Amino acid sequence: MVIGAGLAGAAVCAVLARRGWRLTLVDAASGPAQGASALPVGMLSPHVTRAPTPLSRLSALGVATTLAELQRLVPPGQGWQACEVDNLGHDPGRWPAALVRPAALVRAWLDEAANLGTLACVWQTPVQTLASSAVGWQALDAQGRCVAEAPMAVVAAAYGSHALLTGPASWMDADALPLRPVKGQMSLAAQSGDPLAERPQRDNGVYVPLYEDTGLPPAWPARVWAMGSTYERGENSTQLSEQAHERNAESLEAICPSAALDLRQVWQRGELLGWAQVRCASLDRLPLVGAVPDGEALKAHMAAAGVRRGRVPLADTPRRPGLYLLAALGSRGITLAAWCANQLAAQMEGEATPDVEEDLLRAIDPARFAWKQARRQ
Repeated sequence: MVIGAGLAGAAVCAVLARRGWRLTLVDAASGPAQGASALPVGMLSPHVTRAPTPLSRLSALGVATTLAELQRLVPPGQGWQACEVDNLGHDPGRWPAALVRPAALVRAWLDEAANLGTLACVWQTPVQTLASSAVGWQALDAQGRCVAEAPMAVVAAAYGSHALLTGPASWMDADALPLRPVKGQMSLAAQSGDPLAERPQRDNGVYVPLYEDTGLPPAWPARVWAMGSTYERGENSTQLSEQAHERNAESLEAICPSAALDLRQVWQRGELLGWAQVRCASLDRLPLVGAVPDGEALKAHMAAAGVRRGRVPLADTPRRPGLYLLAALGSRGITLAAWCANQLAAQMEGEATPDVEEDLLRAIDPARFAWKQARRQ
């Protein structure tokens, strides 16, 4: 059972379907990619830093994985196009990249899983509670009815994952799952003439001078320019705001003044479009990928260790049998979803991943916050 039909949930479905798993996908919306994965255009590119960090290393692995998926499943011009991006702020330079409409990749993944005959989808069904059962796990609606049941469950519901895991059933303490909503608003409009820059530019936000995609209509023009998106920590609203458009305009002035002038003129004419959604980020801004910890069992384990509790490794954390999490991809969902789903599938099948360094797997372990707390107490 997979809860959430955005980039994370769809990637999990595709990876597990290829491995022969039978899957039930549950989502509150009427179809896939209705939340943050409905972004009109996003950027697939490395996270460049002067010295390697967990995020930059994850990004390098993720870019290669996602690009291979796009090349395999999505025709260019129908969901993505290759490009280069100029970094103008930190670590300036020009990097290979791709412009991506995430919904195209989500649908391609789910179509692949459906064509393998292993996927059933349950739409327009908000999951209120996650409950244990004789079979394994049940997804219950607001009336307490079981809408899906399976021995294994993957929670991939972005910020909604927090309520599911820390709610009435309390599978995790809230402090052990520090997820935060992050609102992002993009400003965009139809591009009728020549683009105002040769290629995408990035500083405080990303300016896309031109993106063409046959799948943009009818929601958007087939040719658009875009600026964004904002990064509003703690904001859990999808309402468009004039203030966010203004922040995008100010950021664009530092990137491409002529484009910022065009944005303001389009805005004045009432032709400026906007898109806003809520992404999910963790306290340390790294994803959570893996088995959900058993907090009570962890406390007992640490108590038994006594004065040696500081030496108990993260890998020894007790887990909730059959319950997994893939969330907190932040503004890097396009980059990280496919790679993280592959790592999760390997863990669910008990496979070793010798090609991934141990410290990187520890950095994304969803038990890391509970483990740190238990060592201190």
